[in-house]
Amino acid sequence: MQIDVLTLFPQMFSGPLTESIVKRAVEKKKISVELINFRNFCYDKNKQVDDYPFGGSAGMVIKPEPLFEAIDYLKEKRKGIIKKREFPIIYLTPQGERYNQKIAQDLSKEDYIVLICGHYKDIDFRVREHLVNREISIGDYVLSGGELPAMILIDSIARLQEGVLTHCESAETDSFQNRLLDGPYYTRPAEYRGYKVPEVLLSGNHKKIAEWQRKKRIEFTKKLRGDLIDD
Repeated sequence: MQIDVLTLFPQMFSGPLTESIVKRAVEKKKISVELINFRNFCYDKNKQVDDYPFGGSAGMVIKPEPLFEAIDYLKEKRKGIIKKREFPIIYLTPQGERYNQKIAQDLSKEDYIVLICGHYKDIDFRVREHLVNREISIGDYVLSGGELPAMILIDSIARLQEGVLTHCESAETDSFQNRLLDGPYYTRPAEYRGYKVPEVLLSGNHKKIAEWQRKKRIEFTKKLRGDLIDD
């Protein structure tokens, strides 16, 4: 999978892309991430990427030219891997659909994704009207830009690529898989400061253990996120 990120701050990604699961996904060639500074597609002498909004509103707006030019560049550069006429061009915005595990699973099956990281007040709406085909929010709050949301998408997609996780079955019981939160886990020692691990987990009875784990997942979900199973 190829993920191209359009950003004004590519240096922000240096840590998340070179550590842990994402690093492993890159090393195993399951994903490839390229960071493109779309300021490079400003062709005026000052490389001005933003301007005042029409109408007199406060804040600055990213101009349409650099993003249109950058997407044109990527369509030509990636034409060998673009298998569908329309591929995901995703704008990270609080106005987008709320990100969840189902979206992560769907995106993990794509061959090519473009992530647009906005900044300032917004990007020119013509980009959203005529280039972007999906808008995603990571929650009901506002960040300084789209870089952190982009990192979250990359991480959640990378770990779903085949062969990235050491134990693939671990992902099958993650929270939000099958509409349930994950349950509690324990490890050695079996007793610590008088606190004991539930006996069933030490029993060796795999059927009873599976039943207990399923019960706990349902309990956790009802208590913490009942909305997931109300219907």
